[in-house]
Amino acid sequence: MAKKTVADIDVRGKKVLMRCDFNVPLDDSCNITSDDRIVKALPTIKHILEGGGALILMSHLGRPKGKRDEKMSLLPVAKRLSELLGQGVAFANDCIGAETETNTKQLAGGECMLLENLRFHKEETIKDKAAKEDAQLREAKDNFAKQLADMANVYVDDAFGTAHRDNASMYTVPLMMEGKPRVIGFLIEKELKFLGETVSNPERPFVAILGGAKVSDKIGVIENLLDKVDFILIGGAMAYTFFKAQGRAVGKSLCEDDFLDKATELLEQAKEVGCEMVLPVDTVVAKECKAGADNKVVTGDIEADREGLDIGPATRKLFEEKLGGVQTIVWNGPMGVFEVAPFDEGTKAVALAVADATNKGARSIIGGGDSASAVEKLGVADKISHISTGGGASLEFLEGKKFKCIEILDEK
Repeated sequence: MAKKTVADIDVRGKKVLMRCDFNVPLDDSCNITSDDRIVKALPTIKHILEGGGALILMSHLGRPKGKRDEKMSLLPVAKRLSELLGQGVAFANDCIGAETETNTKQLAGGECMLLENLRFHKEETIKDKAAKEDAQLREAKDNFAKQLADMANVYVDDAFGTAHRDNASMYTVPLMMEGKPRVIGFLIEKELKFLGETVSNPERPFVAILGGAKVSDKIGVIENLLDKVDFILIGGAMAYTFFKAQGRAVGKSLCEDDFLDKATELLEQAKEVGCEMVLPVDTVVAKECKAGADNKVVTGDIEADREGLDIGPATRKLFEEKLGGVQTIVWNGPMGVFEVAPFDEGTKAVALAVADATNKGARSIIGGGDSASAVEKLGVADKISHISTGGGASLEFLEGKKFKCIEILDEK
């Protein structure tokens, strides 16, 4: 069943508590360096305000470890949101407490308030397992959640970036608001639509591009996608674990020796279900990973004093060819050390190839993180069908995991 969205309910005259993902990057002077996450929340925010709801926004920012840290205050977000909306956004100096409660009660329809960073309170991130095992922790988490839940009579979840977390604001709060409308916002609706439809009913050929440092981070994704995709392109440091599992020397390359047997097993499973697992055919290697480092391309074993840092030119060409004519693309993880030139060439090539395939009619989904940074840096983000706002969340979704914080919300 599909979940109810904010468009399915009447918010006029109601206090609406909305969980956003305003975990924006800040510079040393606490200036926002990218307002993308704020901008993506605007459709839901505007819908509620225009519908006459009194909107109370909550989010986390960074990892303040349960203590107040002015460098991670959401005040800059309130200021930027006010500019984007063209109206004042009140700011609460705390997310709970008597003063905040009073201010939220005075909030009128069409007005908006942003609460201070939820993670200034350690109760926000107490894990459910710990709470179940420790009555004191459970009481602390419940008390924190109740203060948030009591502020409103409607709950809206539009924070896909934290949908895989059991944070108090994501799970305990809506649990306590049972009997009141609990819905998703337009951003989560879009994420579920793109990710869900793509994995369950893709147009073929369907390709997954997986990169990043560790095979262990992607095992669940590979296992879930093996019988769904036509082929998987493997890049990044995770490729070296597959290489070593095949008996190849990988030098100083990042490699997970504990997962060699699993890598072999995955390659065998791919053959059994008719999924082509495409590994790099050449590698850019260097003695050290630093900008401008002396490097070369190898097609076989990697020397003992060198490490693999990117896919090579032949692999880039191979991957580009594999992406020609595909109808559905899911990409998660860079092809090399994307942050350090010249080891960003592989990721750049794949980004451009994905954009080109999309331009020719393919549906492309990028699972946040470095892959998203690559297409944005290259200026082709607008040529991608969908860029997920949640790196970790999109990864777990591709693994086939359920998000209990979304499961408990109202069905259509």
